[in-house]
Amino acid sequence: MRLSAFAVHRAAVLPLGPVTLLRGPSGSGKSSALRAYEALAMLGAGAGLGEVLPDAADLVPERARPDAEGRRGFRIGCTVEGPAGPVRLDVAVQAEPRLRIVGERLTANGRTLLATALRDPERSTVQAEWHTAGATPVTRGPLPDDLLGTALLPLRVAGKTKGQLEVLAAAEQVLVGLRSVFACDPRPAGMRAPVPVGEGRLRRDCRNLAEVLHRTATECPRRHARFAAMAGAGCAGPVTGLGLREPAEGLVQAVLERGAGRGATPLGRLGEGELRYLALALVLLTGPGVLAVDPLAEVPEAMRTLTVLADGLDRGLDPRQLRELLGLAASICANGHMRLVGTVGTAWGGGAGAAGETGEAGTAGEAGDAGGGWGPGVTVVDLGV
Repeated sequence: MRLSAFAVHRAAVLPLGPVTLLRGPSGSGKSSALRAYEALAMLGAGAGLGEVLPDAADLVPERARPDAEGRRGFRIGCTVEGPAGPVRLDVAVQAEPRLRIVGERLTANGRTLLATALRDPERSTVQAEWHTAGATPVTRGPLPDDLLGTALLPLRVAGKTKGQLEVLAAAEQVLVGLRSVFACDPRPAGMRAPVPVGEGRLRRDCRNLAEVLHRTATECPRRHARFAAMAGAGCAGPVTGLGLREPAEGLVQAVLERGAGRGATPLGRLGEGELRYLALALVLLTGPGVLAVDPLAEVPEAMRTLTVLADGLDRGLDPRQLRELLGLAASICANGHMRLVGTVGTAWGGGAGAAGETGEAGTAGEAGDAGGGWGPGVTVVDLGV
């Protein structure tokens, strides 16, 4: 992911692996990096710019000066690896005085496949041109300035020439890589009370954790048993299993089973760190069929990926709990169907990779096994200054 000019970041390149931790002190840009990732994902899914970035003006770099027309903005992008080779997407957003996408570029194998530019500030469109390589080398046409042009290419490109097929393959690779993001922010205060039984799709704040456990207990006993093992590894006291109670009709409450003669502990009696730990473990174990995300229905299941974004992954967790979660994430994300990008503070001494590109936010560590206590398969990107 590239944050060329976004919030506190300038010329920052963040390498992302199957499990990535963005590490740094408060104010180093960890949360804004996740925000940029989620924004690209939502734009790739076809969402409008106003819905994705309603507070775009707050994301303009503080030292950015307006031009003669009073315009300010930011630039973000990414490179997605795949069968089409490395495909690069760069997006320039004008935040002031009017929110719009003023430039977009999709490139692969040294060739520009799509380029857009704002020609007439009075119109709500940008002029786009995409690679054709037929009788007409380039096709031109207007595109709306509040939508990602790459997401519109499958609707505008016929796919009859070799060049058009190249454009479609690159666009599809970027869109598949970006879409299906679950931004997870467990809120323990909402996870303590019994919840109604519904469709069993885990929400962003995980307040319906007991409802999801009710579903997994009946639909996937093996996954439910693995979650119970995670509970035993990260919660205080003995844990022999996970149980469910129905305190009233239509309501369900989750409990930790403690073994013969010990009774059971309702999740509402657990500490905040334990509840966050359980929620994050459940997110990793369930996948897109249970999480409240829109799956890529048009993509074969074998090619689908899900990225979990966890801001403050270490919030309230002790070293044992974080170690268990990272071990679980590494084993699950190894098959390529799930990725985890989380943020942690500088209190965790896992260490970072070698020095990488430096921007205003600090240094981005190179991808690789971080070692130093983080565990194998974990990439650490150090944003500390």
